[in-house]
Amino acid sequence: MDGAPATAVDLAHPALVNHGAYTSFRAQNGAVRGLNLHLARLEAASVELFGEPVGEDRLRDLMRAALADRTDAFMRVSLFSPEITHRAVSWTGRPRVMIGVFDPPAPLGADLRVMPAPYIREVPHLKHVATFGLIRARRAAVRAGFDDALFTDFDLRVLEGTLWNVGFVAGGQVVWPEGPKLEGVTQALIAAGLSSVGLTTSDRSVRLTDLADFDHAFLCNSATPAASIVAVGEHDFPPNPQLIARLTAAWAFAPEQEI
Repeated sequence: MDGAPATAVDLAHPALVNHGAYTSFRAQNGAVRGLNLHLARLEAASVELFGEPVGEDRLRDLMRAALADRTDAFMRVSLFSPEITHRAVSWTGRPRVMIGVFDPPAPLGADLRVMPAPYIREVPHLKHVATFGLIRARRAAVRAGFDDALFTDFDLRVLEGTLWNVGFVAGGQVVWPEGPKLEGVTQALIAAGLSSVGLTTSDRSVRLTDLADFDHAFLCNSATPAASIVAVGEHDFPPNPQLIARLTAAWAFAPEQEI
């Protein structure tokens, strides 16, 4: 917490008040793919939610301190303010920074089946800590026999997954659905690297009724560079390990950036 070990008093506020934002990523040997995008996400959220940026140099300092001598870890960098509560909301200033360092998580899986769910996250362009809706959707999907939930709007436009972005592939083109959603760092890295693996990219509206127009579907996030989606509701897609390997190579085309 701000460079020092967290105390119970420090942790009480973020445990009780879900006003804040975060980003998460894997760090290896003190470097991160897309670090500049993670930093930009934190700075934009800091200004929007608290009124001031933290400062990229300070964020880097705190990340290095939290990582210490670990060579392979998953990091979550969160912003919050104990001055903002359910009853007191007027404070503005530089937020506190809470960093968790964990063992790298397993990928979300492979050949996943996802259940469409009409839901738009609150303030969807922010990676914020209000996660009740997405956890509820994941639980409902698992109870229905699926692996996860895929969010749509109420016009059946595909938006994003609970913890991930979704992409669809037709021929040699990757299509990212347009709509109110979080623009993921992994999505951005894949899109930037697609030309290196012979694929193109575009953004357009995709409805559930359009799924037959695509050959394959996949998900991506910071713990899972790419994984096949083999079913969206009752619509099946064939798995394609070669495509997933190309998408992963596109993600890996981005250089690692030292913290």
